[in-house]
Amino acid sequence: MVLSSKLWQDHLNLANESLAHPFVQGIADGTLPKETFAYYVGQDAFFLEAFARAYSIAAAKAPTWQSFNVFHDLATGVLSELKLHQSYAQTWNVDLAQVRPGSATRQYTDFLLATAWSQPIGVTAVAMSPCMRLYAYLGKHLAQGGIPDHTYKAWIVTYSSDEFEPLAAQLETLVDEYAEDSQLIRSTYCYAMVCERDFFQAAWQYRETGAPPHG
Repeated sequence: MVLSSKLWQDHLNLANESLAHPFVQGIADGTLPKETFAYYVGQDAFFLEAFARAYSIAAAKAPTWQSFNVFHDLATGVLSELKLHQSYAQTWNVDLAQVRPGSATRQYTDFLLATAWSQPIGVTAVAMSPCMRLYAYLGKHLAQGGIPDHTYKAWIVTYSSDEFEPLAAQLETLVDEYAEDSQLIRSTYCYAMVCERDFFQAAWQYRETGAPPHG
């Protein structure tokens, strides 16, 4: 089994915690309050900007022209995600320029950017891979039995699409090419998976409190 698959399988319990989270299940059945999703959209847009920057940092470190281009292709995919978020923001009057990152968002983006600046590209790919693979996993599960016709249809369509899965696979190819199994690799992957789960939890806490969670 290749490293990317092994890391995913070893942390599938964390992926399923995200899948079962009430925030994700609220997207699945369309019952998630719009103000909760609006908060998430703002936070995720902030996150995706950092994600794109991390791809660009990794591209600058890429030892081959091919891997340089793969990182840039992946960054282009993030820009497409941001366009979806901008559409949501316009629909629900979220001013993305005024978004202040919550503690869970900042924790995740600081980790990604610090990894991208300080570590080889294999470690950076490992830090970023859980996000891509998890969202493909969530999208496919939420689309089982057909795409539901409710408020969050576009979210499910995006992450279950035939266009998103190859992006996750491209990043995992970089993991397999440039990372070697080690404690650092495992702890990096695990931390990113925990950050994903906590990101959903932070949005859910906003639902309960009406204010961004701090920590």
